[in-house]
Amino acid sequence: MSDKPSVLFVCVHNAGRSQMAAAWLSHLAGDRIEVRSAGSAPGDTVNPAAVEAMREAGIDISAEKPKILTVDAVKESDVCITMGCGDACPIFPGKRYLDWKLEDPAGQGIEAVRPIRDEIKTRIETLIAEIDAEAAK
Repeated sequence: MSDKPSVLFVCVHNAGRSQMAAAWLSHLAGDRIEVRSAGSAPGDTVNPAAVEAMREAGIDISAEKPKILTVDAVKESDVCITMGCGDACPIFPGKRYLDWKLEDPAGQGIEAVRPIRDEIKTRIETLIAEIDAEAAK
């Protein structure tokens, strides 16, 4: 495990919310925070509306692929965030677990995905501030 903090985003299909969250965290935190995303039943591709919404924000996630959630991914992460989709992570002591209640972008058009993208960005900015404050202790 690396010395830098790590965050895992979990959503059932790992095709929308968790992909956008991982992209925002990578974009906004740079290499200060290790970022993972996964799902219990990953889809075949990332949601095209999520790809387009992130492209509008200047972030390209078109090459991302949904990944299966593993116990190791949870073990290796300091913060595990489910995206309000009913997925659950194995519980390990010393980890921080959050559940962000977010609308599901699946099957929605770009107009519906933009506010989800923007809410995720706001939550990521808060998360980065919390992680930075913890690291400063």
